[in-house]
Amino acid sequence: MNRQTRFSIPKEVLDVIQALHTARFQAYLVGGCVRDLLLGIKPRDWDITTNATPEEIVKLFPKTFYENAYGTVGIVNEQTTDETLKVVEVTPYRLESEYSDFRRPDKVTWSDKLEDDLKRRDFTVNAMAYDPTKGQTVDLYKGQSDLAAKVIRTVGPPKDRFSEDALRMLRAVRLSAELGFAIETETEKAIARHAENLGKISAERIRDEFIRLLMSKEPMRAIVKLESLGLLSHFLPELEKSVGVKQNQAHKYEVFEHLLRSLQCAADKNWPQDIRLTALFHDIGKPPTREWSDEKGDWTFHGHEVVGARMTKKILERLRFSKAVAERVVMLVRWHMFFSDVEQISLSAVRRLVAHVGAENIWDLMNVRVCDRVGTGRPKETPYRLRKYKAMIDMVLRDPVSVGMLKIDGTGVMEITKLPAGPKIGHILHALLDLVLDDPKRNTKEFLEGEASKLAKLSDQVLKTYGEQGRTAKEKEEEKELQKILSRHKVQ
Repeated sequence: MNRQTRFSIPKEVLDVIQALHTARFQAYLVGGCVRDLLLGIKPRDWDITTNATPEEIVKLFPKTFYENAYGTVGIVNEQTTDETLKVVEVTPYRLESEYSDFRRPDKVTWSDKLEDDLKRRDFTVNAMAYDPTKGQTVDLYKGQSDLAAKVIRTVGPPKDRFSEDALRMLRAVRLSAELGFAIETETEKAIARHAENLGKISAERIRDEFIRLLMSKEPMRAIVKLESLGLLSHFLPELEKSVGVKQNQAHKYEVFEHLLRSLQCAADKNWPQDIRLTALFHDIGKPPTREWSDEKGDWTFHGHEVVGARMTKKILERLRFSKAVAERVVMLVRWHMFFSDVEQISLSAVRRLVAHVGAENIWDLMNVRVCDRVGTGRPKETPYRLRKYKAMIDMVLRDPVSVGMLKIDGTGVMEITKLPAGPKIGHILHALLDLVLDDPKRNTKEFLEGEASKLAKLSDQVLKTYGEQGRTAKEKEEEKELQKILSRHKVQ
């Protein structure tokens, strides 16, 4: 079915299509960008299909790259500042052979027919082509009807499409979450029947789909669907084990639903990937740590944040997340149980929390706490206690919370103490930090040099235990400054 429709297409894309036409080749926008244009969504990338071969495509443009077995040529646009237009991908019409490994075709050949290219695509909503020079949409599989009905349906028998590439099962759920569409009944049944084939897909490909699912508007609904269709167990078995795990009386929902509601809170607030990952995994350690307490008459989860941090590390490493993402999310999971009674907690304890997680991460940790609270089913996401804790953080962020922020460094300590480089210098620096955490006014070169000289005379063992001694709580001067910040956070 061909239809006449006009869309506003960026000049960079039109130039590529016009160059192909001038060389007497066919050229169409294809796939997700056509779907998004029809939905009134700005495409996140631009894909063009043509009857030209990769070698013929390369000859037409000044700067390209061609480095995969599927014939895709990247046309580079260096002048644009729009990330979606810096590379426009052009791929020949393709015919694909059997997929013996459920991941990639055994053989790819070029075709001279657009129909051959469209019939190999995954879903009807992704199997449309558009010629902007004619305003013509080519829709052979009723993709526009499925867009109108808000349905995800495979092109042809779902068994065939999922046997070709098992990742398409995960993609169907991801698309339904991104677009707010339902998955067509036969397509859904086929996913449930063939879910185990997802285990044959590389971790990197699964990770990329999972990230897009997390960043959708409805990740909670999507993960519920993954669990019901049997997909979740093949890449996140730890999360599936939280299904049906009841919690203590402080929680309204079982662990699985609590985690999903926490994640959905992060999505509703449009918070970034790392907060969403932390919200989803923050209580992942509860199932293995759950024990019944006769004394309390309730379930306990002692140490679940420590166990959960270890589990999260394994999950993120298994899914090939970057080291930076993994370290940050693991740290947030580890410290999500920081909360305590702000009427009793001291500013020095808040400083130590900031020292543990880093000033650059502390507000994200607070946001994780908001997600955790909403996921618990409590009506207020930022109650008085949390607002007061934020006020205390606001205050201590002006204070030194790491050795690197002291007015003396290791070299300075060695010059003052005449000690050689070694562990004792580190012990002295941490002992000095402990003094400053109790009183930020001590963070002066003169004071720290004097204390370093005294500390140098102590044994290593004494220095190690120095920071474990008790600290005095709030002082009057701190309290005065605290009140100014408390008023900004609407607490007393």
